[in-house]
Amino acid sequence: MRPFKLLVRCAAVIAICSTAMGSAFADTFALVNINQQALFFNQINEGAQKAADAAGAKLVIFNANNVPSAQNDAIENYITQKVDGIILVAIDVNGVKPAITAAKAAGIPVIAIDAQIPDGDNIAFIGVDNAKAGEDIGKFYADYVKSEMGGTAKIGIVGALNSFIQNQRLDGFKKAVTDSGLAITFLDTVDGQNVQETAMSASENLMTANPDMTTLYATGEPALLGAVSAVTSQGRTGDVKVFGWDLTKQVIQGIDDGWV
Repeated sequence: MRPFKLLVRCAAVIAICSTAMGSAFADTFALVNINQQALFFNQINEGAQKAADAAGAKLVIFNANNVPSAQNDAIENYITQKVDGIILVAIDVNGVKPAITAAKAAGIPVIAIDAQIPDGDNIAFIGVDNAKAGEDIGKFYADYVKSEMGGTAKIGIVGALNSFIQNQRLDGFKKAVTDSGLAITFLDTVDGQNVQETAMSASENLMTANPDMTTLYATGEPALLGAVSAVTSQGRTGDVKVFGWDLTKQVIQGIDDGWV
């Protein structure tokens, strides 16, 4: 996602929170994010900060460092501090629901970004349908296998298994690939834990365990970067095609070279 779009979305979030509080702009907002390793999450931080500055509001940012319970603790802490609104990029969309409900009870609006909260007490959601988008990528992948690989492939998957939205992306992808009816074999799914270095090691182990693997699917930016790094380091760019989410410089180079 482009930084400008993130800025627009974050500005919309702050405007919604401010309206919910019944003032032109509230004084203090809290952004509860997932980690600071992924470029996407850092762009959210930057966009939110720019939007807050433009609104004359204060923004505090919390990095959960991929720990779901830390997000609950942070929200409860911000309730105690009586912030005027909370922006949440949730890891565990079900586990964080009690904290969102507590914020609502305290009169603090919560807006979810990227990960929808099922039947949650957040006042709004800004993001995409990750399951549907996963299906779209799965259909693209199946079409590619049919047209470029003779309708046959073996695929390994690098995910972030504690991430609800990345699991949605995985499920949607698998559904579309299975529905294609092609001779595509799913190999192992490994956990990159939303950390690039971990995803790289997991990808290397995946390729070592499955030397006949012909394709890789990564469900998020750290997973994709890790997969790209692993394929490159093992000299497999000629026989392993990589598919996945989010653009970075390394990924764009792989696209230009024809193996991502």
